[in-house]
Amino acid sequence: MTMQAMQTARVVPMKKSDRTREEILRSAARLFRDRGYHASTLREIAQEAQIKAGSIYYHFGSKDEIIDEVLDLGLREVFNAVHAVMEADRDNPDHRARIGRAIREHLNLLVAHGEFTSANIRIYGQLPEDVRARHRPLRRQYAQLWEDLLSEARDAGAVRSDIEIVPLRQFLLGALNWTVEVFRPDRGSLDIHADRCMALVLDGISTGARNRL
Repeated sequence: MTMQAMQTARVVPMKKSDRTREEILRSAARLFRDRGYHASTLREIAQEAQIKAGSIYYHFGSKDEIIDEVLDLGLREVFNAVHAVMEADRDNPDHRARIGRAIREHLNLLVAHGEFTSANIRIYGQLPEDVRARHRPLRRQYAQLWEDLLSEARDAGAVRSDIEIVPLRQFLLGALNWTVEVFRPDRGSLDIHADRCMALVLDGISTGARNRL
């Protein structure tokens, strides 16, 4: 079940089994995020979800089945939402605005689905290779979305011609992803945070002429 399906299901009363399944996934995401993949056991996930240990097998056959869904929920909704924004903006000649809207949408989804996105960001490198391999194509597709967006901006003169796109994408997404660790609504809205990210990435921090290293 995707995150969108979870949200749609709330409009109609959810069956008890669906509510339990959702709570298992959220509990697993919190444990994976806080304790890591290897340290989180099925028994602990069941305890966090407040169900009997054996009941978890009614919904999932293994911890890897749970991690697969947690990882997918942690990225697929972000991918779909940001892709939709980029597609809607494809003919917009204002590349700064296009990048800004993509940044804002990425941040919105990160915060909205924080348990899953944070788990995805924190534990991906801990996972066995076969698990990472199953999720690598979607991660690569998402990276490509941003590389295409930034390349088009560079080709149009909105980004410096000497900037390499892959390191720029890695820096930008790394900075945005860290938001789930540091964002606090009482310290400023998400829109303010997005504006700060845009200013840092697109305007830099220098007040004078650029010195080439």
